[in-house]
Amino acid sequence: MHPKLKKWLKIILPLALGVFLIWFSLSRFTQDELNELWFNIKNVNIFWVIISFLMGILSHMSRAYRWQFLLEPVKIYPKFYNSFLSLMLGYLANLGVPRSGEILRGATLATYEDSKFENTFGTIITERVVDLVMLLSIVGLALIIQTDEVIKFFKNQEINPFLSLLIFVGLIVAFFIGFQIIKHTKNPFLLKVKNFAEELIRGMKSVFKMKKKWPFIFHTFVIWGFYVAMFYVLKYAFPETAGLSFDATLVAFVFGAFAMSITNGGIGLYPIAIGLAFSAFGVSAATGEAFGWVMWTTQTALVILIGGLSVILLPFLNNK
Repeated sequence: MHPKLKKWLKIILPLALGVFLIWFSLSRFTQDELNELWFNIKNVNIFWVIISFLMGILSHMSRAYRWQFLLEPVKIYPKFYNSFLSLMLGYLANLGVPRSGEILRGATLATYEDSKFENTFGTIITERVVDLVMLLSIVGLALIIQTDEVIKFFKNQEINPFLSLLIFVGLIVAFFIGFQIIKHTKNPFLLKVKNFAEELIRGMKSVFKMKKKWPFIFHTFVIWGFYVAMFYVLKYAFPETAGLSFDATLVAFVFGAFAMSITNGGIGLYPIAIGLAFSAFGVSAATGEAFGWVMWTTQTALVILIGGLSVILLPFLNNK
């Protein structure tokens, strides 16, 4: 395949999937349900939307600050604004091409802080591993406190949770087999991959060499606390969700988190996932998806706003 065609397909296909999911989401509704969806969005309580929006900003700032603890062991001491703006620029890139933001984020910081990309990118991989542990912990908590509702939901959607777990385990096994092949390879191309991976691992090991482990752990909980909190407070923006328990919103948060990781920033899929989750607790599909659209729109607008400004501010602040 031609490199340029491949590049464009990586951009177009995820966006096309998002557009399809938006169409699919809206096509399932009757005219009355569409009217209800639009009514809920128009009459949302803007105060709680703003509170959720501000919590989103604080979570990103905490993440940028936490990143500095990981960079210190590899002798990178970035200015906070470079960490924060590189982070937001990476989030902006993820809206176009999934996972490209991590590469751009690492490359941007390496450029403006005159450091190795492999080291900055390695710390981002470490960060993602830590965040995966936090997400799985929240999933576990949601399963414990709402086991009956979650199992009932899987049954209603005809999803086999045991098969999903088996696939996940299979992917882990495949990863370790691939790791062993690369570890003992003599192939020139795979040797380059191996050398690059070793640099990444060196960056990842920074978490064990941190002098400020406890501040790192503290900010990890702050970040995820804000994630859950900005989702929770938004329930007060809609009369039908205002009375939901913390348990119910936590389950919906988990569904939304997985939707965000599957498509470009959750485009199209995020509202569907939230609507499905809330439906298990008696909330109408129109209200549930309206909640999802408001949450997704505000947080995406935040990324576009600050990420877009980062393009201008980074070279200006660094005279590059």
